[in-house]
Amino acid sequence: MNYRSPLSRARGLGSAGAGVHHWHVQRLSALALVPLTLWFLFSIGTMDSFDYESFVAWMSRPWVCALLVLFFGAAYYHAALGIQVVVEDYVSDEFVRNAVIIVVKGLLLLMGVTTIVSVLATAL
Repeated sequence: MNYRSPLSRARGLGSAGAGVHHWHVQRLSALALVPLTLWFLFSIGTMDSFDYESFVAWMSRPWVCALLVLFFGAAYYHAALGIQVVVEDYVSDEFVRNAVIIVVKGLLLLMGVTTIVSVLATAL
């Protein structure tokens, strides 16, 4: 049984399919964050001291630096996807919704780049 009106069928209105891709990417980023978060917590928890020199020595290891870049990149990307869903669900005005999404994505991109550059600058 088809519930769409003849006009809707003629115009081709309906789902564009972008929501499924967004949902899959958000789940994949969450799945990537599980082992990265466990590694991060375990790695920080097993440090002997928490002074600056210890952190620099820890971050100077190539695999630690690479995992930190992956962790922060995935975390900021996952946050951008999640905030976008919340804004799309609760902001009704289309102009405001699009403006908020652009600003939030821009801020999270700036924060992500700043964090990753900081990690690389400290590690190198």
